[in-house]
Amino acid sequence: MKRRRVKITGIGPVTPAGIGREAFWNGILEPVSRVRPFTKLGPEYGEFVAAYLDRFQIADFIPARIIPKGAARHTLFALAGTILALDDAKLSTDLLNKSRTVVFAGSSLMDFEGIGKTIEAVKDRGLRAAMPRTVYTTNAAVIPATIIQSLGLRAQSMAIQTSCCAGMDAIGQAARLIANGEAEIAICGGTEAPLFRCPLVELRAAGLTPSTIANAPNLDRPFDLWRTTGVVSEGSCMLILEPEESPRTGYSYISGYSFANDINGTLCSGMTLAMTHAIADAKLRPSAIDSLNAWGPGHGLTDAAEASAIHTVFRENAYEIPAYSIKGSIGNPLGAAPAIQIAVTALSQKHSILPPTVNWDYADPSCQLNLSNRSRAVNISTTLVNAHGLSGVNASVVMQRC
Repeated sequence: MKRRRVKITGIGPVTPAGIGREAFWNGILEPVSRVRPFTKLGPEYGEFVAAYLDRFQIADFIPARIIPKGAARHTLFALAGTILALDDAKLSTDLLNKSRTVVFAGSSLMDFEGIGKTIEAVKDRGLRAAMPRTVYTTNAAVIPATIIQSLGLRAQSMAIQTSCCAGMDAIGQAARLIANGEAEIAICGGTEAPLFRCPLVELRAAGLTPSTIANAPNLDRPFDLWRTTGVVSEGSCMLILEPEESPRTGYSYISGYSFANDINGTLCSGMTLAMTHAIADAKLRPSAIDSLNAWGPGHGLTDAAEASAIHTVFRENAYEIPAYSIKGSIGNPLGAAPAIQIAVTALSQKHSILPPTVNWDYADPSCQLNLSNRSRAVNISTTLVNAHGLSGVNASVVMQRC
């Protein structure tokens, strides 16, 4: 059977840079960081920074009475993103229910807020205070299930929990179903809401988010010489995927996808394989790639390892291909990050503009990429998007302009 081309027809971002396609695109083009002090945990836990949404209300998108009681924040983000993406694609639930529809959602973490609440309740008030609904509301599978239930859909669902690659893997796997004719419409993407005592305290202890609020907007510095570590954030992005013959206008094609694990614990070594195989899956050569949406979390070792992997794949051309990372703008929303990157790529290809790498001010000899801290007007047609996560997971997607 001939593989069908898969296109993105709807985009639903819920991010610190903006909610909804237009607000998000305008926000991500601004050369500013949304990272700021995060004080909701209380001073007893020390200092934290994050990029976060402080005006999000699910009732702005759907009546709260329709949503299952106790739905987690990351689930609500994904539900709002789905509604925005469906509206962007001009898709009705009636049409979804007449088609073979799938809902794939990626998240790297369970609902630690819900888990923490029931643990504290039992600790303070005994066994009778245990919250039975947390059995259902805190696991990753409930995210796509809540989307289906709240919107009254007849669809198959899958939750993917591959660390920070989860959003990209959800999109890549959903795209494969459409390419193979197993689905006609996919609602897919990533979501994350990790800004709670656990895992923030543990992430800070591991050196994966800063331990100071000093100069907060400048702490996340992708590929910059003075970078230290990334900044954990929250957000979501859901996409609508359809086959090329769909009557709805597409932003970009998902032309290639692959994933790979690091080899013998060597950081980002699997990214070389993921990039190579994604390009091959798109039936292209590396020379066809004309822009790079890099993972670039602003972590000292990870940024350098990704840059090295890029040079391995593209050799001397690595210096010429325009590249960028959005992490300086919105931090790293873990499993949601690659889904947001894919949305940025689709909009970038549509408008022929590359967003800035915010806080990239001093070039690092170990990260010799074609970066800029300002937006660039570039005629691009084929973009490689990278993701990397804890446990040595990597994923890459090749996108081509429709």
